[in-house]
Amino acid sequence: MTSVLVSPRARHQIGLVETWWRQHRPAAPELFTQELASAFDRLADNPLAGPGYVGVVAEVGPDYEVRRLLLRRSRFHVYYHFAPDLDRVDVLAVWHTSRGHGPELG
Repeated sequence: MTSVLVSPRARHQIGLVETWWRQHRPAAPELFTQELASAFDRLADNPLAGPGYVGVVAEVGPDYEVRRLLLRRSRFHVYYHFAPDLDRVDVLAVWHTSRGHGPELG
């Protein structure tokens, strides 16, 4: 099984979303957390699960592929990079689909 590591930036974003979600979604306060946990399980089982989103992260170079996986019910994307040589998924960001642009990935 592939390991899933969450970057400090993504961890911070997740904390903000979880706090906001619990305060503003009283009918389903755990939905985001549960959906995110399921997404991490899915990525551990199948790292190429998300449709490709090619982005460039300056520190790594132009061949660095960033993918994203949609959390359908909460409408967030999990942006990640799969490093097959390390058998590892690096979660780079968690970003709401309504923002009109993607997150800063560099």
